[in-house]
Amino acid sequence: MEVTYRSFELDPTLERDVKGNMYEKLAQKYGMSIEQAKANTANMVQMAKEVGLDYQMDTLILTNTFDAHRVVMLAKEHGLMKEMTERILYAYFTESKHIGDHDTLTDLAVDVGLNREDVRNMLASDDLSREVRADEQQAREYGINGVPFFLINKKYALNGAQPTETFVRALQKVIAEEQL
Repeated sequence: MEVTYRSFELDPTLERDVKGNMYEKLAQKYGMSIEQAKANTANMVQMAKEVGLDYQMDTLILTNTFDAHRVVMLAKEHGLMKEMTERILYAYFTESKHIGDHDTLTDLAVDVGLNREDVRNMLASDDLSREVRADEQQAREYGINGVPFFLINKKYALNGAQPTETFVRALQKVIAEEQL
């Protein structure tokens, strides 16, 4: 089985340097109170903790993720897409790093084995922008409007965080159908 990560920006209009914190933005976006935003986020943090992830939402730095997606595309060219994606997610959710900042992205890319100058040069250009936009267009065509979203064999969709059993059942169904 091969997993391919795809680019998807939850808010492509977000600036690189965002004023306000996660709770304020969620409250504004969904018309809820700060307390409701914190409660919803606490639920996600708890789900993450149950699978061994340590999300630090109080110190998370909101930013536009377009350049982070371009760095993942560069990593893909070097067979390091999974490692780069995981490094960026860890930096964002656990280490509270600014993943819209080019120096931060460059350091993260070097962490997984990419060449510092190659990353800097790519970020200083428009390289790989078309690839990111193509992924986003494909998501729109599939009707995807949130993450996580899993598409298995372009046939079965799982939306949102799901228990392991849900994935097992979906994969068993795909395998059974392919054997027919």
